Amino acid sequence: MASRKCWVNNNLKMHTIMKDIKHIKGFATAFLFLATIVVQAQDFDKNLASARSAYSSGNLSDSRFAMEQMLSNLDAAIGKEILKMLPTQMGSLKVNDKDDNVTGSTAGFTAGLYVHRSYGATPKVANLEIVNNSPLMNSLGAILNTPLMGGMMQNENQKTVKVQGYKSLLTKNLDSETGKTNYELQIPMNNTLVTLKVDDTNEGEITSWANTIPLAKILQLAQ
Repeated sequence: MASRKCWVNNNLKMHTIMKDIKHIKGFATAFLFLATIVVQAQDFDKNLASARSAYSSGNLSDSRFAMEQMLSNLDAAIGKEILKMLPTQMGSLKVNDKDDNVTGSTAGFTAGLYVHRSYGATPKVANLEIVNNSPLMNSLGAILNTPLMGGMMQNENQKTVKVQGYKSLLTKNLDSETGKTNYELQIPMNNTLVTLKVDDTNEGEITSWANTIPLAKILQLAQ
């Protein structure tokens, strides 16, 4: 662990590479966090060695790629830690832990952390997603934080609520086939979007369930 700390301290001047991954903040802290997760250690060490070797030889493209893989491993490891924090039950709906999904991606618009967990079974299911750098963040920010824009963009089935102090968007959807009402609750926190979708529910139930999610702890790990 000490040798890894020294490596970080000696290589913080790799400004060219770090500029290419501006969306990752607190890299040194994230590096140390990943180093403590044994299950990810082998892949992390391999990509770390590749990044350092490529950078030393002047191959910035390969160095950047290796670091992206390293950061992807980090996101996946953080996702697994977040799963441990999530409730194992929402109301009477039990977790479908076999369907848990965690990825760390550096491609496309949703670069970074992705966590999915579901509860219950048809006809009543709750789906929980945690995504970093979601393309929805800008539009949600406009709706929630700009009264004029929010008034123009919101429809009659949407309303702004607060969940654990975070401004959130609650959307009601009527299922024309079943006649039942489903709700979606979107909670943006910095660059992390938490979304809870529940079938056949009501506003009180979905907000109550959302309050069982440890949002502050998730944000601490995900940011």
